[in-house]
Amino acid sequence: MKNGKAGGVEMKAKAKIFVICMLLTGVLAACGGGGEETAATEEGGANAEGSRDNVTIKLHTHGNEANYNWKETLAAFEEEYPNIDVDLIILSEKGDTQEAMKKLDLAAASGEAMDVLMFSDPASYAQRVGAGMVAPIDEFIVEEGYDVHEEYKVDTSLGGKYYALPGKFNPWYVLLNKDHLEEAGLEVPEDWTWDEFMEYAKKLTVGEGSEKRYGTFFFGPQDGSWMEYLKLAMASEPENTEFLKDDGTSNLDSPFFRKTLEIRLKMEQEDQSVTPYTDLISQKLHYRNQFFNQDASMILIGSWMNTELGGTDQFPLDFNVAVAPYPKNDPNDEGGFTPVTTDFMSVASNSEHTQEAYTFIRWYTTEGQLIQGKNIPSWNKVSEDDLDRIVDTILSGTNNPEKVDKASLLKVLSEAKSSKMTSPASYQAEVYKVISEEYEKLIFGEQDIDTMIKVSQERVQDVIENNG
Repeated sequence: MKNGKAGGVEMKAKAKIFVICMLLTGVLAACGGGGEETAATEEGGANAEGSRDNVTIKLHTHGNEANYNWKETLAAFEEEYPNIDVDLIILSEKGDTQEAMKKLDLAAASGEAMDVLMFSDPASYAQRVGAGMVAPIDEFIVEEGYDVHEEYKVDTSLGGKYYALPGKFNPWYVLLNKDHLEEAGLEVPEDWTWDEFMEYAKKLTVGEGSEKRYGTFFFGPQDGSWMEYLKLAMASEPENTEFLKDDGTSNLDSPFFRKTLEIRLKMEQEDQSVTPYTDLISQKLHYRNQFFNQDASMILIGSWMNTELGGTDQFPLDFNVAVAPYPKNDPNDEGGFTPVTTDFMSVASNSEHTQEAYTFIRWYTTEGQLIQGKNIPSWNKVSEDDLDRIVDTILSGTNNPEKVDKASLLKVLSEAKSSKMTSPASYQAEVYKVISEEYEKLIFGEQDIDTMIKVSQERVQDVIENNG
């Protein structure tokens, strides 16, 4: 423990107990006395920032060894920074992010020592920032003198401040059955619009009845989940890509929300080029089966699929695969914008070693990503050779990497970028459920688009006001 800081840490831990308990949603039976423990119990270590004494920082993560290659990654960090040791705390051995967040909240409520925190999604990240668990890192960024927008592909700012740096970079893209494209006389798109996507889906749809093969398959919405499939046109924009705006007001008057509904309705009811929504729900269809079984020629999905593109034992690959970028709304748009998932690497607000914790997250989100070798990094300074090597490593873990059009994959990954992040509301799940329910009424013919938007706006406004 640093000299004379135990009391301050204890008071900070107590002050956060109430807010963190709100996040636990019933996980803690009684957290009132949790603040009695201090946030650090380690004696000795660094007495001042910049000291050469060895410091141990604690890394709390949902990532397991199989998916994150921690042993090799942390060894490389400790070799480069011999005065900093990393104590790895894996919160879920199976990589379950919900389990990990519950354990993280419990640890925070009990005043457990923390230094580096990893979050897997914007909502988890924003909620813990709001709870006071995460420290702003702007001072370190200013001191180092770099522009986060130029340095990374993902915008992690909240309320004008930075509380995290982004790790991996998993943009959404379109997976294509290249054999089906050749049969239809279609090229692999390098730059295209939603209108062109719809045309491709029509041309790729063949057969009738139980033998019908659809141009594409949308895996959502599903009772408030997989809502990316109701933000198609919204997600192609550089900002305002959520159902709520940054100020908490409704964004359902966005023309791109309406455009998404028009796309979904036209493709299902007029073009009949997409697997029917009723089949998705009633048969519990999954995008992996639909694509690898060749029941759909195109799949809009996240690039976590990179590790499966060449086929696996569970999903063998019997055709050639190519990759296309997320479609644009207008031919003249900048393009490249797409939904992105990342790991938000943060410094804990009760850390006794903030400088060392920041040193780790900065290293991990840059050089560390290359050493880890499991994902495409968000770091913009990754060279073409580095990206090529990482993709080769990822594809080599599949059964038939030679069936993947690597050039198209590299092009999409190198040109994709995330939109400006909208701070998620604590009641986001309620909003998702409302819109999902109203969409079902639309797709089942119980209301038209105008009615759906109007009713959705009214219901979402009620949710906003009830949580105000």
